[in-house]
Amino acid sequence: MRFLEIGKKNDHKLVGVEGGRAEIEVMNVIPTRIAGGRFPLFNATPPSSPGSLSTLEKCVVCSETSTTNSGMIRPATEANSEEAVGAVKAGKVIAVPTDTLYGFACDACSMEAVSRIYEIKGRKHTSPLAICVGEVSDINQFAITDHLPHGLLHCLLPGPVTVVLRRGEASMLEKSLNPGLDSIGVRVPDCNFIRTIARGSGSALALTSANLSGKPSSVCIKDFENLWEHCAYVYDGGVLPSGRAGSTVVELIEPGKYKILREGSAKEETIAILERHSLLENVGMTS
Repeated sequence: MRFLEIGKKNDHKLVGVEGGRAEIEVMNVIPTRIAGGRFPLFNATPPSSPGSLSTLEKCVVCSETSTTNSGMIRPATEANSEEAVGAVKAGKVIAVPTDTLYGFACDACSMEAVSRIYEIKGRKHTSPLAICVGEVSDINQFAITDHLPHGLLHCLLPGPVTVVLRRGEASMLEKSLNPGLDSIGVRVPDCNFIRTIARGSGSALALTSANLSGKPSSVCIKDFENLWEHCAYVYDGGVLPSGRAGSTVVELIEPGKYKILREGSAKEETIAILERHSLLENVGMTS
């Protein structure tokens, strides 16, 4: 996945920069409008034709999939979520659909599993990972949120936004995750399947795109077929109708300020929500 330039490297604030490019691999989706201060990413009405599914339906309802590779392929349905949770708790890496792209996920507090993700992707260990949690209310277990305006996170998430926050000493994250950084990128994807896994794991998931580092992201499981063998399970949610732009990455570390680190697919909508909560753009250098 190619990322936009985001300015001067500053490792203690950004969630990962190498050569001036954001290394955090986050999922993307293009919202259609804002309603009630949130991103209504999915149409609540039934599909217009039997052959079409909304993005949400494709995250939780899957057509028949292959059972090759020792039966590792599973439909991304609620019936299989308990199995996925068990794999994560056992320190395994799984491949899952999100509201945007397919990703590799594991227990963010299992350093063995996190190292396995780096190996699968052929990614440098100096490139930090983002985390995924099941509920917006879970974020404060892993990052500092007390300084944020009331309701802000619930307006931004679930949705195509990665919020960058300071970890703080009370964070449940292992200090060995992204060592040397005092910030963390957090996502709450708008997809029932992965959020169910995150909730069931009792932790946060380390989440990154399902592809070799530097290669195109995956919108269906065939896109990363060469990596299936490295996963405990591959959960098939069908073809995800998203673009390949990254999610909007916004730093919310300084009280009353925001800084767009990557424009992504929801920049305008994100800024509208931030400014509605009286946040001002931090136009200075990131300290």
